[in-house]
Amino acid sequence: MDLVQQFEQSSYGEIIKCIDMHTTGEPTRIIYSGFPLLEGTLLQKRDQAKNQYDNIRKRIMLEPRGHYDMYGAIIIPETELVQSGDAHIGTLFTHNEGFSTMCGHATIALGRFLVDTHDLTVFPRRNELKPDLVAREVKLNIHAPCGLVRVVVPTSKDGQKSDPSRPVTFFSTPAYCAGTNIEVPIPEKLRWPELGDRSSLRVDISYGGAYYALVDARELGFSGGLRNFELESIVTAAKTLKSLLPSIPEVSKALQHPEDKRLSFLYSVMVVDHEIGFKPDGADGSETGLCLFAENQIDRSPTGSCVAARMALAHAKNLRGEGQTWAYNSVVSNHFNTGAFTAAIVNEDIPIEGENNDTQMGVVVRVEGKAYYTGSMTFIVENGDGTSESGFTMQACAK
Repeated sequence: MDLVQQFEQSSYGEIIKCIDMHTTGEPTRIIYSGFPLLEGTLLQKRDQAKNQYDNIRKRIMLEPRGHYDMYGAIIIPETELVQSGDAHIGTLFTHNEGFSTMCGHATIALGRFLVDTHDLTVFPRRNELKPDLVAREVKLNIHAPCGLVRVVVPTSKDGQKSDPSRPVTFFSTPAYCAGTNIEVPIPEKLRWPELGDRSSLRVDISYGGAYYALVDARELGFSGGLRNFELESIVTAAKTLKSLLPSIPEVSKALQHPEDKRLSFLYSVMVVDHEIGFKPDGADGSETGLCLFAENQIDRSPTGSCVAARMALAHAKNLRGEGQTWAYNSVVSNHFNTGAFTAAIVNEDIPIEGENNDTQMGVVVRVEGKAYYTGSMTFIVENGDGTSESGFTMQACAK
């Protein structure tokens, strides 16, 4: 019996199986087998994963199996929306700090994987997908913690596998602008050199399945924007800003999602440059962003859920109308002149209501991008391996 067969027969204990993909360079590790069974609604399952199995999340995301900027999506075959027939499958999104509520780049990758797998133990409702052989696409609904995300995946002529040459499309849960032009004081001891003698700056807050603080690179003090910039310097500024935002009352108020308190947290700071960006054919304009999320991870992709948030913000400022197509870049897509996400508002004036806050009016955003496979793996933990059982980061080891 060779080593692979030993792994498959669980001679090394817990087995976790994954497929790795990337979307404009941003990884998605799709965990399709071996994560513990979770109970309750999807948000309750997210709570259970955080409270009881966070060591497994760390094991999959962090070193030595992953790295500080790894991202993951855990397949959840049964949720309340799957049971009601609204969704085909559910997912939990995970990163270096914990569990997100939405992720666009991972949704794009998941769309391809769910079409390509025909294993009913992985995707029990796979046979419910009905490909459109004329349009060469298939529609599927994914239950994310933020709600129902509708996905359209391009397919081969027979509809049995995805077509990597064409983009995957997803339609956001209702996105909305939560706050604009919020002044953030910067204490003198925390000011970075590029800020100069300014004592404050202004940010916007917008929701696209998670909450983002959006700030122009020049507002941060970087006069050249995101063109030929010093990455370490701009990351230092964004990290400092992110640490200050929770203490700002107007920011805290903006982060209260109407539907559920568990959605009410700041996920990311997005540094934006409206003046540059690769513009693919068909786009009316373009811009670039650098996203710092979770425990200061840097997103390599244009950040799909923030694309929805940015479209909602532009709509609120009367800068973007329904049907207008915009290209959103990361520094990676600009470098390679490929990989931009394109987006358009397809529905306006959607009420977002609940008992946690006042009703907000949102928009539904269509986002498109491409994802590619990079590998597959079977993870194990040998007895006595305390170093890797719960993963680690070099940052934590250095403390």
